Amino acid sequence: MNTLFTRGRAAALAFALGAALVAVPAIGATDVTDIGSLDQAALAALPSFQIANKQLNDYGNNLRKQYVGRAQHASQSDQQRLAAEFQSKMADKQRQLFGPLFNKAQVAIASVASSKNLSVVVDKRIVVFGGQDITGSVRDLLSSVGDPVPPVSTPPPSKVGYVDQAAIDLTPKVKAATDEFVKFKNDQDKAAAEKLKAAKTDAERDAILKDYRKTLDDKQNQSLKPMVDSTRSAISDIAKGKGLILVVDKGNIVFGGMDITKDVTEKLK
Repeated sequence: MNTLFTRGRAAALAFALGAALVAVPAIGATDVTDIGSLDQAALAALPSFQIANKQLNDYGNNLRKQYVGRAQHASQSDQQRLAAEFQSKMADKQRQLFGPLFNKAQVAIASVASSKNLSVVVDKRIVVFGGQDITGSVRDLLSSVGDPVPPVSTPPPSKVGYVDQAAIDLTPKVKAATDEFVKFKNDQDKAAAEKLKAAKTDAERDAILKDYRKTLDDKQNQSLKPMVDSTRSAISDIAKGKGLILVVDKGNIVFGGMDITKDVTEKLK
């Protein structure tokens, strides 16, 4: 029962591009001086975020006890309703606690980026070499007395683009390919489970699992890989046309950048 009332991101079959970023023309370190990076984990370690996180955990633990008690003798439909209600309250509490902190952090990031004339700031986790790490400056600004002041100027045009993978996943062709693969996988899961129940030796079970994995790999190459290749090609063409030096997933953009999601989804129609 407790599993109905746990926080966390549900696993989803992402229509992955196969890499965190898509490089376009070859570039040197001297070409990316207007790109910054930020260690978001370092900001999450600030006292204000730690306090909010503890408050959210305490709230979640207390709320979970209430809902588990209410769900013990409830019907399945009522359990699902209670689970959705629990998740909604947790989301509201998260927005209440972290919303002001995120807004303040965004202003601080924009302020530091503007002072350093950066056109984009990306998550430090995807940076192997180059760029300006502004983590210390942002952390100091957030730790100082008073709220950071928004920059007067907007960021300069960026050579870094980004795409919203969730929006691309919803384009008709991509969604159809993904839905087809998910249905096929569910059918194969059931078939493999039945075969494993009937298997009498480890050798038989190993053979069943080997065949299962090969069947899924073959289907993935047949139905998903062409769409992955098509998507990467669309992103590359649009990026080159706009003079971008690389494209990353929206989740890796902290500040600035050029959103080319709409261009990509239009090209995939």
